Amino acid sequence: MDVRLSEEQEILRKAARDFLTDKCPKTLVREMENDEKGYSPELWQEIADLGWMGLAFPEEYGGGGMSFLDLSILLEEMGRACFPGPFFSSVILGGLPVLDAGSDEQKQKYLPGIISGKAIFTLALTEASGKYDAASVKAKAAVDGDGYVINGTKLFVPDANVADYILCVARTDEKSKAEDGITIFIVAARSPGISHTVLKTIARDKQCEVVFKDVKVPGVNILGELNQGWSEMQKTIERAAIAKCCESVGGMQAVLDMTVPYVKERIQFDVPIGVFQAIQHHCVNMLVSVESSRVIAYEAAWKLSKGMPYSREAAMAKAWVSDAYQRVVALGTQSHGGVSIMEDHDMPLYYRRAKAAELAFGDARFHRKTVARKLGFKVA
Repeated sequence: MDVRLSEEQEILRKAARDFLTDKCPKTLVREMENDEKGYSPELWQEIADLGWMGLAFPEEYGGGGMSFLDLSILLEEMGRACFPGPFFSSVILGGLPVLDAGSDEQKQKYLPGIISGKAIFTLALTEASGKYDAASVKAKAAVDGDGYVINGTKLFVPDANVADYILCVARTDEKSKAEDGITIFIVAARSPGISHTVLKTIARDKQCEVVFKDVKVPGVNILGELNQGWSEMQKTIERAAIAKCCESVGGMQAVLDMTVPYVKERIQFDVPIGVFQAIQHHCVNMLVSVESSRVIAYEAAWKLSKGMPYSREAAMAKAWVSDAYQRVVALGTQSHGGVSIMEDHDMPLYYRRAKAAELAFGDARFHRKTVARKLGFKVA
């Protein structure tokens, strides 16, 4: 793997950073935490016009025809800026599964809307257990004529409050083993029988409880194959884990970038606190965590982009980065001292996102078990 960015990728990184620095200040981030929608429609349309939503989609649907690795660079910059909005849910959790598993008709119908920013997608997968395994899918979809009726409750559905469509993962065959009998449905988010409640979360993002009560869905809205949806969900979870790692690297880099200048200038005992070995070691350990996370995350993204097996790398990256982001924020907080826990300081923004990122798409323990299985161990 060549760890250097191409000229085109460097241009993408700089353009994204410059745009987000200008258009997404922390004042906007804090404002969106308390906003009913959780994002700025004006900013959303601007990034759609820039082609960000379609970056990794084929040109035939109006996309940019670039790779997941290119998308990872954009995600890192979004993580650095604490970008608020349904980009992750619409592109990573909604659009890419449609690209992978959708029929030609579904791709033609839904992808242009995602790419243009006119249609927001999300994924309803997790339920009461909060786990990312097949056995935890309890929502049911029963046959109803030439369609299905969905009943069940989904938790932590990102941006369901503003979504136009929800990819709902439901069980269509209870007689099969857990991994079988699962089907993915494309459901219009305003269908009769769907209700949502925005949950209070540590990251103050728009995670929702979504209740499906006798929701009718036509059979043509099945994404992929009937009863064979779990393999696509595994792919989606792994890809989302990589994407979340790249986003987290951006957050870590931002924490490092605000900490090093601060400790060089903060005077205590008549000297900058950066002269103390303990503070220097904090900064060094932060840098090690940032750079190691970037390498392991981008290796997984590179393998995915090249069509190589990446399941192990995805699990390794998520296991490492889930812990590393929290280490970096903890060390940054210690280096800044008491000022960093004030609500108007930027550090709490990253602290809360680090904790949320740890749990998203499986925590470190979940992914260590995955790696252990791939090493041939029996895991309980």
